[in-house]
Amino acid sequence: MVVPSLKLQDLIEEIRGAKTQAQEREVIQKECAHIRASFRDGDPLHRHRQLAKLLYVHMLGYPAHFGQMECLKLIASPRFTDKRVGYLGAMLLLDERQDAHLLITNSIKNDLSQGIQAVQGLALCTLSTVGSAEMCRDLATEVEKLLLQPSSYVRKKAVLTAVHMIRKVPELSNIFLPPCAQLLHERHHGILLGTITLIMELCERSPAALKHFRKVVPQLVQILRTLVTTGYSVEHSVSGVSDPFLQVQILRLLRILGQNHEESSETMNDLLAQVATNTDTSRNAGNAVLFETVLTIMDIRAAAGLRVLAVNILGRFLLNNDRNIRYVALTSLLRMVQSDHSAVQRHRPTVVECLREPDASLSRRALELSLALVNSSNVRAMTQELQSFLESCPPDLRADCASGILLAAERFAPTKQWHIDTILRVLTTAGTHVRDDAVANLTQLIGGAQELHAYSVRRLYSALADDISQQPLVQVAAWCIGEYGDLLLEGGCEETEPLQVEEEKVLALLEKVLQSHMSLPATRGYALTALMKLSTRLRGDNKAAILEKMPLVERGGTQDEEAKESKEAQLSEAALVATEPQASKLLDLLDLLDGTSGAAQPPPALEPSPGGTLVHLLDLPCASPAPASIPNLRVFEREGLQLNLSFVRPPGTPALLLITVTAINTSGADVTHFVCQAAVPKSFQLQLQAPSGDTVPAQGGLPVTQLLRILNPNKAPLRLKLRLTYNHFGQSVQEIFEVNNLPVETWQ
Repeated sequence: MVVPSLKLQDLIEEIRGAKTQAQEREVIQKECAHIRASFRDGDPLHRHRQLAKLLYVHMLGYPAHFGQMECLKLIASPRFTDKRVGYLGAMLLLDERQDAHLLITNSIKNDLSQGIQAVQGLALCTLSTVGSAEMCRDLATEVEKLLLQPSSYVRKKAVLTAVHMIRKVPELSNIFLPPCAQLLHERHHGILLGTITLIMELCERSPAALKHFRKVVPQLVQILRTLVTTGYSVEHSVSGVSDPFLQVQILRLLRILGQNHEESSETMNDLLAQVATNTDTSRNAGNAVLFETVLTIMDIRAAAGLRVLAVNILGRFLLNNDRNIRYVALTSLLRMVQSDHSAVQRHRPTVVECLREPDASLSRRALELSLALVNSSNVRAMTQELQSFLESCPPDLRADCASGILLAAERFAPTKQWHIDTILRVLTTAGTHVRDDAVANLTQLIGGAQELHAYSVRRLYSALADDISQQPLVQVAAWCIGEYGDLLLEGGCEETEPLQVEEEKVLALLEKVLQSHMSLPATRGYALTALMKLSTRLRGDNKAAILEKMPLVERGGTQDEEAKESKEAQLSEAALVATEPQASKLLDLLDLLDGTSGAAQPPPALEPSPGGTLVHLLDLPCASPAPASIPNLRVFEREGLQLNLSFVRPPGTPALLLITVTAINTSGADVTHFVCQAAVPKSFQLQLQAPSGDTVPAQGGLPVTQLLRILNPNKAPLRLKLRLTYNHFGQSVQEIFEVNNLPVETWQ
């Protein structure tokens, strides 16, 4: 006896009437039990009703897999009401990952051979939805026959099924190639739209099909011209545009056929110009057709005037009130800027205005296009506009904008002085939102421009005096003051306003940097190094004053172990760049950092020198004997790239070894994306400091250095393995090797 259950309408009302999710689950579980009982009893009259309720339950997200076999039974039924629900259930409950879907192959084949259009339509819809590669191979000939059936309803569905088959099994292209030419003569827009889609799939997967259908370009041009010139049609018009869906699809097919083919492109040039000038742009339907026209012009070998027309259309899109249309225009212009730079350049003012868009996606696209439009003739004006945008742009765009300005200035700089000024303005405005290599690039630029040393140090000193919160700017300024502090004190520079700088003010400014809570450990390292360099350039009294600045790192800094290690490394790096007698004295400053808490011990007392002045920093008596000199070691050389290791053993920490890795490039091409990684045994402790850059300039330019801190508490023999990765002469190189012949002094 069949267990009574709710009707579909009653089930829907009861589910919607449930006040809680628990009540809904209770109703569904109870009804699913009735449906299972009905399936077990094999009630053929109400099977389609039970499956319909189960499909509704499935659409709500509840399991309904136990109804799969019932779908097969309903599909095999001779009744249309059963087939309709059975095919619908097969499309929802079956997929090609389950073997059960193959069981409906014979049923679909039988239904396709019948003359009932409604049944054939159901079978074709199911095949185009869940048809696997095996089913497509078995049923391809039946679908081919239906492509030329008299019924337009069946032909339309057969064409869409053929598209699915081509996507699943590309080798079936030869079967569907001949009927397509005949289907292009159809007047039914649905069949014609499906045919165009089928031809596109064939052309994208078969070079032979692409060559074959280039012959029908004149026919496609005529179809599109008819659509453009046809008057208003109630059946096909959308907002006054005649069947924009078909127009768009034809334009896409023409884009495929005309790509890299001169004859086909020439055939469609006049039509594209007609579509571009006659399409109504007051509605989105017309804008869609125009956009596809622009894309087609961009991809084919169009005439120069036609490409200018396409750029002008995109320029009009930039003035549209719809943000989506403006975004599409910016994206398309970005694609065209390489091939039609001069045409896109005419719309530069409008693009710059889009930088102020409140929509972040629009302003980002406008920024990318603005940066692409920069060239040697407009670099001054464009960087000024971009710097103005940088001051008010959202934080998530500031890094991209700053990096883009720096790259543009580096590529198109008219003079070195302008280049330096631009980088300084970016560093002042963007602060930390700049590339990691901005500091290294600017110091390299200043170092190579000897005629601008005085100008640069005065500009940087003034910028540092105004603001010490922008860390990249502070680092560059400290470096420049340390290198060219004597030029700053001389006061002679024609490029800047007269500025009288006293030694005490310079030292006070560096002291302010050391004391600031905003200063990063790396920034304090730059300031310390600047003080050490100035000690060789200043008078005796100010030399002694420099000593008083050293403990400021401890009195104003943090007390954690990480900060202590960073300060040790900075002092050690300063010692490495000093001369041999200087290095041993500078390393004595590491004794100030002894102690578990990281607090500094009082500095050694200063005694008058025979000349009556305070002792120079480099004349301090050593707190411990100078470390033994460890010879440098060259560990790698290939195609002009050399890797040298230099060693320092701080006397205050006998278990610590400082290794400076120096990469020098004597070849004619830059070494880019340079990364050096190191590994030591587990008994050692290794810390890698950040490298000075990732590009080793050619022809012996500024080397890239990196500091390795190795702690060897057990004084075991050191084993060091290095891995180098870089790009050189257009090739990616990776080298892994163990450093042999390490001096004994590195571990004793």
